[in-house]
Amino acid sequence: MPAVLELIKELAIFEKEPDAVLVTVDDLKRDGFGPMSLFHTFIAEVDGVVVGMALYYYRYSTWKGKTIHLEDLIVREPMRGSGLGSALYKEIMAQGKKDQVRRIEWNVLNWNTPAIDFYLKSGAIVFDDWRVAQMDEKGINDFLSKL
Repeated sequence: MPAVLELIKELAIFEKEPDAVLVTVDDLKRDGFGPMSLFHTFIAEVDGVVVGMALYYYRYSTWKGKTIHLEDLIVREPMRGSGLGSALYKEIMAQGKKDQVRRIEWNVLNWNTPAIDFYLKSGAIVFDDWRVAQMDEKGINDFLSKL
């Protein structure tokens, strides 16, 4: 999990949010292992060094049923273009097929055109009309304090 956390931090830097990562190695260990694992990972290694990962979890759609949410797919910068990202992406799709999910979904930043192009080329649909909504911890507390 230390290597996974380093990849998460590298992704946060790439996504121009270097200070946004609050999760710790202990959080990842607690939440990713055991009978109630909240997430799963595929890891890419080269010569015993973790250089990429895809982290996913299961969701439920009221319209589709069981789905997979691909939270993050990251390959260390020096290894990008090596095919490792495509291999991780393929593993996620294969997992979805194995689990008979009806949808695999993820978010992509609108300025990440290489990723968008890759996803479109793979046959994915990148929606322009859906917006991501979320509430952070402060927002949750503020909302609840107003009730």
